[in-house]
Amino acid sequence: MRTTTRLRQLLERDERPLMLPGAPNALTARVVELSGFDAVYVSGAGVTNTQLGMPDLGLLSLPELAGQVAAMADAVSLPLVVDADTGFGNALNVQRTVRTLERAGAAAVQIEDQVSPKKCGHFDGKEIVSTAEMVGKIHAAVDARNDPDLLVVARTDARALEGIEAACERAAAFLEAGADVLFVEAPTTREEMRYITETVPGRHVANMVEGGRTPLLSRADLADLGFSVALYANAAMRGAVLGMQSVLDHLARHGDTREAADLMISWTERQELVRKPHFDALDRRYAERPDGEVTDPDAPTDAPE
Repeated sequence: MRTTTRLRQLLERDERPLMLPGAPNALTARVVELSGFDAVYVSGAGVTNTQLGMPDLGLLSLPELAGQVAAMADAVSLPLVVDADTGFGNALNVQRTVRTLERAGAAAVQIEDQVSPKKCGHFDGKEIVSTAEMVGKIHAAVDARNDPDLLVVARTDARALEGIEAACERAAAFLEAGADVLFVEAPTTREEMRYITETVPGRHVANMVEGGRTPLLSRADLADLGFSVALYANAAMRGAVLGMQSVLDHLARHGDTREAADLMISWTERQELVRKPHFDALDRRYAERPDGEVTDPDAPTDAPE
């Protein structure tokens, strides 16, 4: 089954909301998959932070993002929901963005209504394009997809600038334009969150940002409020940074890592995480035998991916 189709099925099941952890790279995507989650969010902020060492200010390029998406699609079997920021330009750019990310392995592409270059949804100083311009981008995204099951996620940052009612009016226009999932960014109260789902039909994303502007609610609370997706875009990355800091602080203080094993995964766990047993089995499968023949290519690899 295609990952696009599988993602649609995940959104239609009774068990809601879909828990969607973010990953900035293929290694983190592997951790998400092995932790038992059903899909991965490719965070634009996370990719920018990890690949460029820069803040989420629209500095990431489409080729840089597509390269990370392709690596993740090769590393995991989970559907990838890809944050494409503003779509890298106007409606024509959005079409190219959708086609590029679909080829790279995206199961869903998210675009937002900020003026380019954008800012993190929980930063100050954001600007947004007109509703009409964003509607045009959504039409362009829908028309660009080759796979009809590829989802288009439409995000609005209007709450911070025009209020929750205006943000919901935009979301309704996005739904009518063909968006499959709606994302009203940064509501500030539980009441605003309920207003979103009760005012605008369709599937909605709740963005759970630790330290952000939206209340951090449980999965049960989000289900009660009517959300289809609970997004944790950068929780794993932030946890990983804390882990790196802990190990390096130990090294700086003690001059070695002999007593820091409990701060790291084991050597064996690391190799299993990156599928070394699988690649070892492939190496044996295609190895040349002394008689010059190649091992039977149909033989089992004896190791899971």
